[in-house]
Amino acid sequence: MALSVLKDKSLSQDAYQELMMRLWEKRLQLDRIENHQAFLLTSMRNLCLDMLRKQPTNGELSPHAPYPAPSPHQLTEEADTVSCINKMIDLLPEMQRTIIRMKDVEEMDIAEIAEILSMSENAVTVNLSRARKKLRQLILTNQEKEKMLYEQYR
Repeated sequence: MALSVLKDKSLSQDAYQELMMRLWEKRLQLDRIENHQAFLLTSMRNLCLDMLRKQPTNGELSPHAPYPAPSPHQLTEEADTVSCINKMIDLLPEMQRTIIRMKDVEEMDIAEIAEILSMSENAVTVNLSRARKKLRQLILTNQEKEKMLYEQYR
């Protein structure tokens, strides 16, 4: 969750460490929490958003591939694709960006997302649908540009 929000491995490790310290300090109060996973994800999300607000943004994404590819060429293409899609996701409004990452990256259920974000399941579904539609449009636009460039230099 931290890596998906902060887009930096070092910062996400710092956020994780900070959350663990806060939880340790409040360890005696944790028995009262009904849904621990929702509490942890909400706490991590809020902590990451606070960290982002405190730091100046530089607009850079840390390059990473989701899994090792069989060849260097495929690895490079996959890294470029992941980077491109991450940049496109970053263009979405904050709520849509959060929901699409929770659903498609973290593989959470709609009900879990709704609980964590304090929204109705219908609102989560609508935001997810809109986010995917915008992302699809961005991808198609990008593909058309690449095709035109390819044709131009062919």
